[in-house]
Amino acid sequence: MLTASVIGAGMGGTASLKALADSSHYDLRAVADISEVARAQVRRRFAGVDTFGDWQSLLRACPTDVVVVSVPPALHRPAVMDALELPLRGILVEKPLGHCLADGRAILNAIRERGLPICVPHGLLVRTTPRKVLAHVAAGDIGQVQLIEIRCTGWDIINAGIHWLDFCMTALDSPDMDHVMALCDTSSRTYRDGLQVETMAATYAVARDGTRIVMQTGDFVDIGHPGQNTLMRFCGTQGMIEFWPWSEGYRIVSADHPGGADLTPANLEVRTPHQVHLDNLALEIADGTADYTIAEDSLKALEICDAAYRSSFHQCRVNLPLGKFVPPPAREWHPGQPYAGKGGGRNGRQLSGSP
Repeated sequence: MLTASVIGAGMGGTASLKALADSSHYDLRAVADISEVARAQVRRRFAGVDTFGDWQSLLRACPTDVVVVSVPPALHRPAVMDALELPLRGILVEKPLGHCLADGRAILNAIRERGLPICVPHGLLVRTTPRKVLAHVAAGDIGQVQLIEIRCTGWDIINAGIHWLDFCMTALDSPDMDHVMALCDTSSRTYRDGLQVETMAATYAVARDGTRIVMQTGDFVDIGHPGQNTLMRFCGTQGMIEFWPWSEGYRIVSADHPGGADLTPANLEVRTPHQVHLDNLALEIADGTADYTIAEDSLKALEICDAAYRSSFHQCRVNLPLGKFVPPPAREWHPGQPYAGKGGGRNGRQLSGSP
């Protein structure tokens, strides 16, 4: 049995705590959180678990085989680097891997250099309905996917959008992305999970094969389906799939269902998504293997999120890979305003292919 500890007892950390306690693979030993209220809740729910006010104290006093990192994203990098000082056998890092691509890449590189298995839990990759959607896409039931539309209300690009973008990377078999454009409304000065986030945003990401991902996030987004807070729609050359990530059903239009059909899969997973991922991590540890596919897709989704925020900030298209992006100089150019005939510029009528 693997000993385990959890850094951060918020939503993600609590999901991992329950998963570790319910799994036959783990012996939950310790939890760290800066909140005494959170620590008291842990002590009430999980008898015998030691609690600490900071992760440094936990790592010194109670080293474990597996460490779960579930602190706010900006703290992922220092928490992971400290945990890697232990003789770990595996690690879980919540999404996003870091608050920016640079941190996420540094975290994954450090873990890979150690040859450690990493778990980046993603509920849509193990729940029955989303997996059926992935199977339809992989089988070509709706032809080649050309457009993915995402609507998500009450959330933002980095804290929720990364889940949907990550799912897109899996569905599209980890495509090479070409560029990202985005616009973020920041008028409400909203923060969430330790990060400044947008009031509303539109993100447009294009893969090198031409597949488009269009995502709308924000405080009040019209999903178009009462009772749902997220919609994902896959549009292919021969059909369409529409589903609501946390509901047990989806709608498909395909050759087998030309008039459209509402389907609900059977044999739903009884374990929580976190337990499925942690159990899989335990199997990798037992086998001496390390599969980084999910982590790499998560990093690719983080690159899109980072590019979206940079696109909005600099008011430009961001070409990928992001490491080569150079912010443009500040400029006074306001689309829709009359052109004064001076100050430079180019005549769009003289561009090749202009109508």
